Amino acid sequence: MAQDSTSPVKTTKALDDYVLLGRSGLRVSPLCLGTVTFGESWGVGVNKKESKKIFDLYYEKGGNFFDTANIYNFGESERFLGDYVSDKRSDVVIATKYTNNPTAMQADQRFNPNFGGNHRKSLVENLDASLKRLNMNYVDILYAHLFEYRTPIEEMMRSLDDVVRSGKALYVAVSDIPSWALSRANTFAELRGWRYKKF
Repeated sequence: MAQDSTSPVKTTKALDDYVLLGRSGLRVSPLCLGTVTFGESWGVGVNKKESKKIFDLYYEKGGNFFDTANIYNFGESERFLGDYVSDKRSDVVIATKYTNNPTAMQADQRFNPNFGGNHRKSLVENLDASLKRLNMNYVDILYAHLFEYRTPIEEMMRSLDDVVRSGKALYVAVSDIPSWALSRANTFAELRGWRYKKF
């Protein structure tokens, strides 16, 4: 039977033994389904039919937490996931990421130096592109995929706050960042009243 377990010390028993995500009130499965292999554009992964089988098994067992990124299989991951959740959007938690530059990975595209990084232009354009591929109005969690050392932390955090205020993302997070940068980012956000999460 589905439960809403909030104890951090309780042993996880099933995908529908939901836990709170960090210090938020968001309830997620204890294991997130990563979708980096949804698609075959990288030469690694599975087609749409096989990806759907993976999605269905996880979802049928009570799983509700899905992770993707703007670059996974050149956008196929987001497109597949968007199709799978189109009739169950309120039942799922969708996380995607920006920072990595999709134009740097595809030989058939002109390189756009501003389509990657943690700066405001990259965030806005990549999130809009992700939302189109996902066929959604918002994502539950938007991650800065990595800390790229060029964008000032204040700009990144203010831009993430603006995205939450706009309703295009409900929560923000980082995937790969040095501890000193995370501490500084959270300090800026806390002092200025910006949205941040310490997941």
